Amino acid sequence: MTSVRMSDELMSKLESMSEKLHRSKGWIIKDAISQYVERMERREQMLLETRRALGDIEEGNTIDGDDVMDWLASWGKTDEKAPPKK
Repeated sequence: MTSVRMSDELMSKLESMSEKLHRSKGWIIKDAISQYVERMERREQMLLETRRALGDIEEGNTIDGDDVMDWLASWGKTDEKAPPKK
C-alpha cells in the first residue's frame, strides 16, 4: 500500500472523475501511474536506441542516403534493386 498527498483541488477532480467513470479513485490512480510508467519505459528504450544509433554513426556503420532512396524507388519494379550495403 502507498499513500499519496495531493491538493484539495486535485482530490476534488479525482472524486469527480471517479463518479463520472463509475470507477474507484484507487483504480484511476493505478491506471494513471501504469500509463506514466509505460511512457517512461518507452522513453528509456528510445534513449537507449538513440545512443546505439549514435555509436553506429561514430563507428561509420552507415549507408548512404542516396543509395537507400534509389533502392526504395525501385520497389515493385521489374528491375528492383537489392538493399544497399555498407
